Amino acid sequence: MGRIVAGIDVGSRMTKALLLEEDGAGTGFGAILARASTVTGAWFARAAETAFAQALAQAGLAREQVAYVVSTGYGRTQVPFRDLQLTEITSHATGAVRLFPLTRTVLDVGAQNARAIQVTEEGRVKSFRMNDKCASGTGRFLERVARALEVELDEIGPLSLRSREPRQISSICAVLAESEVINLVTQDAPIEDILRGTHLSISERLMGLVRQVGVRPEVTLTGGVTKNPGLVKALEERLGLPLNVCADSEYAGTLGAALLGFVRLRKKEKETAA
Repeated sequence: MGRIVAGIDVGSRMTKALLLEEDGAGTGFGAILARASTVTGAWFARAAETAFAQALAQAGLAREQVAYVVSTGYGRTQVPFRDLQLTEITSHATGAVRLFPLTRTVLDVGAQNARAIQVTEEGRVKSFRMNDKCASGTGRFLERVARALEVELDEIGPLSLRSREPRQISSICAVLAESEVINLVTQDAPIEDILRGTHLSISERLMGLVRQVGVRPEVTLTGGVTKNPGLVKALEERLGLPLNVCADSEYAGTLGAALLGFVRLRKKEKETAA
């Protein structure tokens, strides 16, 4: 077994951990050995420890077998056992290009923030934009809508795809938009139509970010919203292009952190040898 690096992404809602193995030659990367996630809660350090322990157990490894730990995400500075911390922008860009090598534009949508990133052919960050004050273009808004409609979060995407007449959500403020949703409920609007309108509204705000950095195919979506087929479809319609999405897209940040951990580890070894 080659050396192992852990990537830990401490988000505002979920914390994820991933273990990546180096190939036998020590020059490339082998398999993803484990993936784990847990609700972040109020204590970032505890969430990071829990996700890391779950990943280790899944891979059947001891902590001592991990050569390097890289943290990223909203709570990256709160991981006491990290060797390195990286921004979400750098980690998601690197992870997206690893998953889809022809990626030139990355859209990362988390619970609290959304980021549009343009990357070079080498996978380096060329430019980026983030949403500013309002959460109406993030996963947190979808959580609030799901709660208002008394629907499970993982059900809202599939439900929205059943819509025949989407109901427009015009407010750019998350609080006011939630009030619009409740208003539509009192008017007996079908839930699937409300959800479809919500997804279209969010996608329009996200496209505003993407347009600021410039749309260059291929476009890769990362973050927890990749599991929401309703939002993926709405974004593709607004964009006019297919989005790169796969089972590991929600782990793009942890994957990128682990990949860059190997880069830093090898650099340190060369410096030591010199």
